[in-house]
Amino acid sequence: MKRFTSLFTTLDQTTKTNTKVAALADYFATAPDADKLWTVALFSGRRPRRAITTTKLREWAAERAGIPLWLFEESYPIVGDLSETIALVLPPPARDHDDSLATWIARLRALDVETEEARKAAILDAWDQMQPHERLVFNKLLTGGFRIGISRKLMTRALAQATQRDEAELAHRLMGDWTPDSTSWHALIEAHDATADLSRPYPFCLAYGLDDEEPESLGDPADWLAEWKWDGIRGQLILRGGEHFTWSRGEELVTDRFPELARARDYLPPGTVLDGEILAWDGTGPMSFNALQKRIGRKTVPKKLLKDAPVILYAYDLLEQDGEDLRDTPFAQRRARLETLLQDLPPEAPVRQSPLIPFKSWDDLRETRATARDARAEGLMLKRKDSPYHSGRKKGDWWKWKLDPLTIDAVMIYAQQGSGRRANLFTDFTFAVRDGNDLVPFTKAYSGLTDTEFRKITAWVRKNTLQRFGPVRQVKAEHVFEIAFEGIMESTRHKSGVSLRFPRMKRWRHDKPVQEANTLEDLRDMLTHYG
Repeated sequence: MKRFTSLFTTLDQTTKTNTKVAALADYFATAPDADKLWTVALFSGRRPRRAITTTKLREWAAERAGIPLWLFEESYPIVGDLSETIALVLPPPARDHDDSLATWIARLRALDVETEEARKAAILDAWDQMQPHERLVFNKLLTGGFRIGISRKLMTRALAQATQRDEAELAHRLMGDWTPDSTSWHALIEAHDATADLSRPYPFCLAYGLDDEEPESLGDPADWLAEWKWDGIRGQLILRGGEHFTWSRGEELVTDRFPELARARDYLPPGTVLDGEILAWDGTGPMSFNALQKRIGRKTVPKKLLKDAPVILYAYDLLEQDGEDLRDTPFAQRRARLETLLQDLPPEAPVRQSPLIPFKSWDDLRETRATARDARAEGLMLKRKDSPYHSGRKKGDWWKWKLDPLTIDAVMIYAQQGSGRRANLFTDFTFAVRDGNDLVPFTKAYSGLTDTEFRKITAWVRKNTLQRFGPVRQVKAEHVFEIAFEGIMESTRHKSGVSLRFPRMKRWRHDKPVQEANTLEDLRDMLTHYG
């Protein structure tokens, strides 16, 4: 545990990629196998579930520290992190330990079957053996909130250095439906994988954003192919060994959530892997993301939802055919093979081919891009004809050229402090639109401003608070912000009747009074046109 805590601290305190890779590589070369396996699991999002509620942890920490709970609660927003607050208020440990990360995780997981009294005794005993930095890590594991700013690619690079194995091979090994309970370090990283897991997907190839809206910088348009950037869920459909498997880009196995795709086995041969977009489909074209969203997060789908929002895979790449890995084949050739594979599929097949968009010049494509929302798309994808299917994001070959976001001018009415390095600033805001003489809240946003702007609005909030509701402050309705978002949908959970996708603050409208902010009617008009 001490070794893992030291690694966590090093990674948390540096922004230098080489320093992070070196620290990880050293850890993977020297730590016990069980600890290394759990480290890979934790850094790839395979966290143990929460063992105890944060309410109880706050109560127990205040009790052990000998301070009133109200004082702990006042300290929490100043520190900005619950795990760190607990670690700081506890008294020094009474003894030491030399137990491994795997040992502590086993103890943590065993709490699931214990009584509350036994859980409390075990957690207080753990705190009593740990230094503050260890407590911080342990608390994050306890609350299920363990996260670290390490990408999978960076971790894979460090593993390659530590094990002298090919980075691409390791990236492939780390994908799939594994947990520390179902494998070992040797089986996952070291053993010869002659019978690779049939379900294992390929690492997804990702695109960079073409933010300057100048495709001319990419050179001759004849070197590129264009497609719609669909507003769905990126996925891989794998047909191997008479089975089918569906994976999301987040490396989550979602086969059971989209049972319609099982019928792909009736139309496509084994040894086929398709990359594409999972979309709700009305029989002739994609439905809105709102229709698909009703199925996201469901492990079982009721019959009515299967009928109301059936899905297909809109395929745009062929990664494997007849068991052959095609990722090094130029994209134009992969695309031609995909078209041949899918051209004779009947309409009832759950797979369609996402069409290419013909164009002769960048101006042609610019005009097409402007119609993306009419096609239920977010913009365009541009892919170099000779590009391989990279693992992860590599600049130059794939670009996403998204539409400008939708925007609306709204009034800030509530504010809440942030967390982490912004714990002393108000960064989380609730916004409203006008409805006659009233203001109707409709969204929250917490990103988009500069640090200078956050400091300025924080000073204003502290001087203009009307009421407090726990950590939330109601403020005077004086400031208008332009809110950008990617989509709008109907919602029965919100008083406004709508919810937004990816809302953020685009700019602070110092030039606009509250009386000129948008109205609830404006918001509903946007729902009619874009929902």
